[in-house]
Amino acid sequence: MAKRVYAHNQASGQRVTCGPAQLDKLLTQARARSPWLREGSSVPQQQVVRDFGSSRAKALKDIKAGLPIHRRTGMPRYRRKRETDPSLNYTRNGFRIKGGRLYLAGGIVLTVVWSRDLPATPSSVRVYRDHIGHWYCSFVVPARPEPLPATGRVIGIDWGVKVTATTTSDSYDLPCAGHGKQAREKLAGYDRMTARRKPEKGRSGSKGYRTAKRLRAKLYRKVARQGRAPGQPRAHHDGLRAVRSESQARTAAGDACLHLLRVRGLVSSGQELRTRDADQGWSVPCWC
Repeated sequence: MAKRVYAHNQASGQRVTCGPAQLDKLLTQARARSPWLREGSSVPQQQVVRDFGSSRAKALKDIKAGLPIHRRTGMPRYRRKRETDPSLNYTRNGFRIKGGRLYLAGGIVLTVVWSRDLPATPSSVRVYRDHIGHWYCSFVVPARPEPLPATGRVIGIDWGVKVTATTTSDSYDLPCAGHGKQAREKLAGYDRMTARRKPEKGRSGSKGYRTAKRLRAKLYRKVARQGRAPGQPRAHHDGLRAVRSESQARTAAGDACLHLLRVRGLVSSGQELRTRDADQGWSVPCWC
């Protein structure tokens, strides 16, 4: 789009930009002449313009700063309907919560399965669909830090490969469940299905390719949920719970000592370590 705007300015001598202000005017004109566009609410459409503007500004900033290509934010590009999952963002004026239901602008009413109660009034909500076809609502809520009471206890944690976590307290020891190892054979089969149906570069995937990707993603999600099942929490869940007790005890004594474990560096190392770390769910850094 930026190249088209630049070519238009060079040919006509006008000063037209593709920023959010100009795109807002184009959106208003498009809604006036397109009935199908007017049927939807203008709130998520305007938020798409805002997201485009912020993404483009970040990409231009990285280019101007001279960052390496692998660290730059890519420029926004067109997305194909069959290869992109829908995502709609509603600001405070575009939604409300009443009686456990989510009312969106445009007369849309959603019955939400709440994972937990909202601690405060949300400022925005993003409704999106994942690769499996499940819909989720992600709310932005202001965080309110609540200091935990001091316990006066100290605990030590040792992260391992065969055993996820070994602590000085037996109640916090965490063995490796190995759900990923059990599903490895099925995952390999779905990988072969995806590889056989992979489309050529520049062409959209077939129905069989999209089905294979969905089955593969579904199995990955199942493994992730098994790791988060009651009685078998993942490493960072128990680790953070134990760390809070330790940090509170040391803070009460006037000494707080934390060490950052960069798990992504471990996952990108050897094959055996990478497989076990991924199976244990170490995808985010853990404080310990």
